[in-house]
Amino acid sequence: MRQDLARTRRTFVSQSTFALLLVAVLAALAAYPLQVNATARGLAIVANPSTPVDGLSLAELRKIFLGDRQFWNPSLRIVPLVLGPGARERELALRSIYGMSESQFSQYWIAMIMRAEVTSAPKTVSSPEMASQLIAGIPGAIGFISADKVQPGLKILRINGKFPGESGYPLQ
Repeated sequence: MRQDLARTRRTFVSQSTFALLLVAVLAALAAYPLQVNATARGLAIVANPSTPVDGLSLAELRKIFLGDRQFWNPSLRIVPLVLGPGARERELALRSIYGMSESQFSQYWIAMIMRAEVTSAPKTVSSPEMASQLIAGIPGAIGFISADKVQPGLKILRINGKFPGESGYPLQ
């Protein structure tokens, strides 16, 4: 009888522990989307996982990519990364985030540097894969990649409360 009671208690404890662990994992997954629907269209704004924000308004995003906001907090600098000229994602970002053409973009950053409002333009990367690797590895990094190319290890930010693929997402 005692052995049966002890066995029942051990089974209950291990089942309870498993259930608590399962609930914790599911809650974490619900709070932190690991990837966007593979059919999602548009740009995903992705950041280093340590970035202290989960979402931005489109106006805040513009301030970041225009160099008007340069810090996430007093001890963490924002490191914007952009894809190089010719990338489809860059053309979409120029239109929907910057509201500029390629030549206006270049002139804007030359003027910002000449006026000493920033020390440099956003760092340019050659591919979405390189952007993903650098964003995942650089604290404070933020960038944009095609929503269907988001890889694990990146924090997808909501823009105006929406993720890529959701109705009303502004970067499509």
